[in-house]
Amino acid sequence: MQRENGLTASVEWRDRHLPTVLVVDDTPDNLAFMSELLGEHYRVKVASSGARALKAAQAEPVPDLVLLDIMMPDLDGYEVCRQLKATAATRDIPVIFLTALADTEAERKGFALGAVDYVTKPVSPPILLARVQTHLALKATADFLRDKSAYLEREVALRTLEVQAIQDVAMMALASLAETRNDETGNHIRRTQLYVKALAERLRTHPRFEPVLSRYMIDLLYKSAPLHDIGKIGVSDLVLLKPGKLTDEEFELTKAHARLGSKAIESAERQLGMRVRFLSVAKEMARSHHERWDGTGYPDGLAGDAIPVPARLMAVADVYDAIISERVYKTAGTHEQAGIAIVKGRGTQFDPDVVDAFIDIAEEFHTIALNYPD
Repeated sequence: MQRENGLTASVEWRDRHLPTVLVVDDTPDNLAFMSELLGEHYRVKVASSGARALKAAQAEPVPDLVLLDIMMPDLDGYEVCRQLKATAATRDIPVIFLTALADTEAERKGFALGAVDYVTKPVSPPILLARVQTHLALKATADFLRDKSAYLEREVALRTLEVQAIQDVAMMALASLAETRNDETGNHIRRTQLYVKALAERLRTHPRFEPVLSRYMIDLLYKSAPLHDIGKIGVSDLVLLKPGKLTDEEFELTKAHARLGSKAIESAERQLGMRVRFLSVAKEMARSHHERWDGTGYPDGLAGDAIPVPARLMAVADVYDAIISERVYKTAGTHEQAGIAIVKGRGTQFDPDVVDAFIDIAEEFHTIALNYPD
């Protein structure tokens, strides 16, 4: 009894793993003949009409191959094949036409609809079995390659997400270190990211900015913004945390953070041995966000369009946040005071079009500030 149970289980396991062939024909004798011929080698499903064939093709077990008669009432084989190929769940199932129509035009039409082979009636059993075996082997190979490709795509997507996550965490960690030394918080980083993104979105269709502010660039701006003050790591606490007014010498030391930040990022690029786009954007922000539209800023005295776009956006975002935030040397200002200061700097400290964008979305700045307080 135990031996019989073992044999039965073995047969059932084998049958479950045999390829499934769906035979479609409106003649019962043909279905019986094909079932007997194929049943020794494959699992066989049968359908006596086109409509039943379409249902059987999507029912478990899903067929690995369809043997399809052409001349049938209701839906003929051509229409069944067309619908199979038009449906995502069945389009990869190979179809072999079985027909008494042995003319070139019939074959051309069948292949045009996606059939893989054409067998004429009366069927030669050895030829049919050989062609079924060939196309099942081809399908198994295609399925393997398709599954392998999907697996590799998932792996690449996963690795890409991991790299992006590591990149984002590293930037935020470095930026947080710099901001903490300046008695600022992680929310300052978050706010400036969102300010810059909001300005970029507003200017995305502006004729002067459209060539630069692609969706990809806006994403880079958002990711790079936390590094704009990374150079503060190189400035003494005695200067950064001084509660009173800075001397001229101390102010010059503070201004050095722009060069220090860009040099730190350049050093990272050299260590990598390659240019990375988001680091280039971060470097432009770090070095040039204290440049002024009229050329009186630092560290390079750039003016007008010579100032990189990322730095022009950060200049407005940074000043707004500096005014509304409390520091050791000042109390927090209001949203209105920050807005007045930015409008006052239009055309002198800031790019006029960036200021106009700020005016249009000033309430969005205010909302960001309220949502991410210190």
